[in-house]
Amino acid sequence: MAATITQEQFEQEVLESDKPVLVDFSASWCAPCRALSPIVDQVAVDFEGRARVLKVDVDAAPELAEKYRVQSIPCVLFFSRGEEVSRFVGLASKAKLTTLLEVAGAV
Repeated sequence: MAATITQEQFEQEVLESDKPVLVDFSASWCAPCRALSPIVDQVAVDFEGRARVLKVDVDAAPELAEKYRVQSIPCVLFFSRGEEVSRFVGLASKAKLTTLLEVAGAV
């Protein structure tokens, strides 16, 4: 299951990670976000030990959402070595997230 992190945890959990990181920016009131959540949780299980899969609540971390230009949710960002390497906006399939995470380096 993907852990939810705060703005204060973002640098350590994402930017300083030695593994690729998928970050799901979402909100509890967003229906597509709620639909994506179990898919993100499945990806977290599938990539355990190879990548980090995390969630950020945009209502709890608006400055972080602004910093990373998250204008529509759900928005999934992929990081490698502390840098954003790709993103996907909207409801995505498990296959799509898996492919993007593999491209980010989680082989």
